[in-house]
Amino acid sequence: MRDWAGKRYWIIGASEGLGRALAFKMSEAGADLILSGRREEPLQKLAVELSGATQVQVVDVADQTSVDAAVEAIGVIDGMVFLAGVYWPMDAKEWDHDHGIAMADVNFTGQFRVLGRVVPQMVDRGAGHIVLTASLSAFRGLPGAIGYSASKAGILALAESMRCDLRKTGVEVQVTNPGFIRTRLTDKNDFDMPFLMEPDEAADQVFAHMNSRAFKRSFPWLFSMVFRGSQLMPDWLYFRIFG
Repeated sequence: MRDWAGKRYWIIGASEGLGRALAFKMSEAGADLILSGRREEPLQKLAVELSGATQVQVVDVADQTSVDAAVEAIGVIDGMVFLAGVYWPMDAKEWDHDHGIAMADVNFTGQFRVLGRVVPQMVDRGAGHIVLTASLSAFRGLPGAIGYSASKAGILALAESMRCDLRKTGVEVQVTNPGFIRTRLTDKNDFDMPFLMEPDEAADQVFAHMNSRAFKRSFPWLFSMVFRGSQLMPDWLYFRIFG
């Protein structure tokens, strides 16, 4: 178990869903939280509900100027959890240009905008904790998910590279790969979602992972075995089953 008392953590994507649920768990454990998202009203509402110290900082991770201003405003942090993301189901036969670019820009490039400002500071101090959020869809490309699956695969590879490079710097990198979580994003799906989790359930998994020293956690465990196992399939078999 980590010592959370007085540690300053920046949660990006705290307005709702998993981010909001995780904020409660971290606050109860004693962490001081910087709550970020694109809309101030839900962040202020959350700040009032939390038991610990909070700071609200509006940020748009698709805008470097907004990110730079947020980093300057919040100052030194001990850790960061990146949960911001957008999602639209998208089939390559029905390509939506704007939605595709948005998923790449927020889900993936948005992390580079933030990490490019946060990581150097942590490396200079020789301490820090970074938690990225990929997905079970990161393990292999899924049908009807060309924007989301690709962006999450990029996050997983990014986390792996960072873990390698930062091993002896005092900066710890972790990544989570959740399955389906009930949010306004998954409400867009018109198909069955096996092992659908409530945000509190998913937050339990993420916080347990953050209290460990492991690099990666994929959950729900049984559902994750389907995706992890698919990596071992030859391409012809994978595309026959999933395509």
